[in-house]
Amino acid sequence: MLTRYTFWLGIGVLLLLPPTWTYATHVRAGEITTRRIPGSALRYQITLTAYFDERNGRLAADDANEVAFCLGDGTTLNVRRISRNNINPNTSVNIYQFEYTYQGPGVYQISAIIINRNDQTINLRQPSLDIPFWIRTTIQVNAGLGLNSTPVLLNPPLDSARIGQRFCHNPAAFDSDGDSLAYRMAVPQEANPGAICRGFNINGYRDPSIVGPNPRNEANTGPASLSINARTGDLCWDSPAQAGQYNIAFIVEEWRDGVLIGEITRDMQIFVSDSRNNRPLLDPIPDLCREAGSLIEVPIRATDPDGQRLELTAFGGIFNRNPEGVPYNPPIVPPPFGALISVAQPQTSPANGQIRWQTACAHIRQEEYDVLVRAVDFPGRTATQLAALQSFRIRIVGPRPQGLRATPQATATGRAIRLSWNPYTCLPPTSPSTDSTRMLVYRREGCAPLQSGTCTTGLSPSTGYALIGTVPIGTNTFTDTTGLRRGIQYSYRIVARYALPAGGESVVSDGVCVDLPLLAPLITQVTVDSTDNQRGQITVRWTRPIGLNPADGGAPFQYRVFRATGLTGTDFTQITAITSSLQPGVADTVFVDRGTAAQPLNTQANAYRYRIDFFQTSPQGALTRVDATEPAASPRLTLNPALRQIELTWATNTPWSNDNQTHVVFRSRRGTAGPLVEVARVPVQGQPYRYTDTGNSTLAGVQSLSLSVDSNYCYRVLTVGRYTSTTAVRGLLLNYSQIACASPLDTTRPCAPRLSLDSLACDPATQQALCNQTSFSNNLRWQYPPAGQSCEPADRYNLYYSRLAGPAQSFSLVTTTPTTSFRHQSLTTVAGCYYVTAVSRRGIEGPASNTVCQDVCPQFVLPNVFTPNNDGRNDLWQPGSCSVFVVSVETVIYNRWGGRVFSTSDPQIRWDGRNSAGQEQPSGLYYYEVVVRFGGLDPSAPPVVLKGWVQLFRENGVVGG
Repeated sequence: MLTRYTFWLGIGVLLLLPPTWTYATHVRAGEITTRRIPGSALRYQITLTAYFDERNGRLAADDANEVAFCLGDGTTLNVRRISRNNINPNTSVNIYQFEYTYQGPGVYQISAIIINRNDQTINLRQPSLDIPFWIRTTIQVNAGLGLNSTPVLLNPPLDSARIGQRFCHNPAAFDSDGDSLAYRMAVPQEANPGAICRGFNINGYRDPSIVGPNPRNEANTGPASLSINARTGDLCWDSPAQAGQYNIAFIVEEWRDGVLIGEITRDMQIFVSDSRNNRPLLDPIPDLCREAGSLIEVPIRATDPDGQRLELTAFGGIFNRNPEGVPYNPPIVPPPFGALISVAQPQTSPANGQIRWQTACAHIRQEEYDVLVRAVDFPGRTATQLAALQSFRIRIVGPRPQGLRATPQATATGRAIRLSWNPYTCLPPTSPSTDSTRMLVYRREGCAPLQSGTCTTGLSPSTGYALIGTVPIGTNTFTDTTGLRRGIQYSYRIVARYALPAGGESVVSDGVCVDLPLLAPLITQVTVDSTDNQRGQITVRWTRPIGLNPADGGAPFQYRVFRATGLTGTDFTQITAITSSLQPGVADTVFVDRGTAAQPLNTQANAYRYRIDFFQTSPQGALTRVDATEPAASPRLTLNPALRQIELTWATNTPWSNDNQTHVVFRSRRGTAGPLVEVARVPVQGQPYRYTDTGNSTLAGVQSLSLSVDSNYCYRVLTVGRYTSTTAVRGLLLNYSQIACASPLDTTRPCAPRLSLDSLACDPATQQALCNQTSFSNNLRWQYPPAGQSCEPADRYNLYYSRLAGPAQSFSLVTTTPTTSFRHQSLTTVAGCYYVTAVSRRGIEGPASNTVCQDVCPQFVLPNVFTPNNDGRNDLWQPGSCSVFVVSVETVIYNRWGGRVFSTSDPQIRWDGRNSAGQEQPSGLYYYEVVVRFGGLDPSAPPVVLKGWVQLFRENGVVGG
């Protein structure tokens, strides 16, 4: 199968093919795919699928028994054809396949060259048959990627287009490993026969959408276009304007876990006719999502506007068939496979069929399965056959875990919940003990119902559920001991997550709710009675242990009250102990904390946090700690004076929830001695809670007023909360904050100006004007105050500048000016970013404006001919005079056989037609690769790589002449 040649022999073989023979025209399309072969070696099966013209290029197709490959590691091989089958009367599919072992990991570009392309391809330079067909695929060879395969393209590139009608193609790409695929357009490539391992974009290529007289889209609403959907792979030309054959190319990228691990290129031909035939119409097919084990049945229906007969076909990994319809071996998806149920012969319009697929656990994966349906008409011999395509996606997810149960357990602390569920039905094919497929356990407080679709997988943070643990997929129990609190009702759900590369998650299980047994008190109130810096007072209340029966023994009991300073304080100190028999009618669950002379209670400056420890008497007569309450703190109110208003924020830290309630705001006009009047009721959700008092009130009976800057206003907030547990305290829990006072401001503060920058128009006129400049400037102006804002008047403005953007950005003060414009001059480049701030007469600097940035207009022009004959004119090959903002240039020149002739780091290049050893080179065509870095905003931006050719002319073509 394989013939190994030296590099020079390979070139010689290729050069022996006469490029001018008319029968040498035959290559329509092709792509290279790879599959790693099982075993410890890095061995790959490499396949070139090439489509040949069997009408005009039969003799050339007959002779195409070998194709030259480059393996990316310096190895070149001639590979024999293993099959050639007509896929329609005009086109054959040809398979060149071999195996190759790489000696180590790396990124390798595999390429193949066939001489020649099809003749009369009108968007390529003419004659197009002289252009070699060069195709490439890039793979990442890495044992860590497992038995990775590139995507395979299941839909052959055979459909034709009609002038004025939208044409679409989809390659039906499928990745058997479940990797993500993305698509982008490319330019067909060629290679010099003397340098078969290096490809470059075909010189003279034209985008087909600009070919023809006044190309317009099918709806005639704009110009024609050619694009590919990056997600679905739908490639559409809307629409052709000139009959003939065209070649285009696109790339399929393979991504895993956010990393690009390979890409393949399809170079394909489109035949456009001026036929009167209209393409068929396919009924829309919606995307599907099903649990593994479901039977999927999708009806297919197509009609033809001209009443022609129609044939239905379908492509996709689920059918396990290659573009010729032959089953893959080994299969690219696990069985059972899908099938298109339809009559074998063309049907009278409308044509009907059904896709039927019995799914299984082995089909679960994170990526959807793409399915492509094709309807092609049979218009007769005088018209061109047209096709319609419809793609849709099928997502197969793991079935919902069943039978989730939750049981509180007695432990040393009494805080544990044991979960159990039915053994999961979709275990991985490997051992559950070694596979990384896991069962994920989620928990949230409260038992609100979960609104989700029938195929919703996983649990997002927006649902309130948090991941608390994972277990191997073969395990069906989990014990939760993390941060459980009494008085809280907990909801649990579980999800199966499958290992990469296939990945994917199951549908979320039904939820289960559970309460912890209440063997300890619950705090129900921590309210500020008095606000003072020495004589503050707080009342603390709690429940008796709801789940404890005094008749079971343990008396006498004791509550020990602990206090810490601050909303989240942890410096708990015991401040009292209360003995109880838990008998009805005894007031033993309240404590009024007034502090002590040694430790006064400063409720003006601090919030305070409390905890109750509960003790019972052991049979030996000793007090033993049973459990402790969750700590609860007094609400803390903060005031922020603003222009004729006061902003209130308050925070809580309690075992009960204060969200989804209506809190009450009180205000006094005469300080702490005046009466506090209710002025607002504030629905709250999410801390910190907020309210802005402007003096107006919507409450009945409350007189609105304008807050005076000469008055001191005092506020107090009543918080309202509730325990989530249905067995804990029922009803609302009310707690007051301390009283806080403030006066509104009588002036505004500086606002952020609105900054703008005169940006460069990167057009030829602007670039020409910049050619000879060495000093540059940027014009900035700003608006202050911005429209619709009330701001303190500005006395001056500070303008800040950074030469770079991104992580390297560092601003410094450029100028302070009383005006609202500035010309930043004497710059070495226009690139830079700016922001401006306003400064009041009081010297207060306001917030930064928006940031505006200017980038360069990169330009680097290279001629395509020079004459190094020492006549003083055009003796050097160098960039044009209008190359601006250039930082560095790296240049390499190659001869027509791919040999390196000359290299330099000189920004002006100045190649005099000699090689690096100083020897004059003959007249001819030379290829260059020039890497240019521009002094733009982003220092990490990739360089611009220019590839092309330059013609060297000498007198009579003689070296030294």
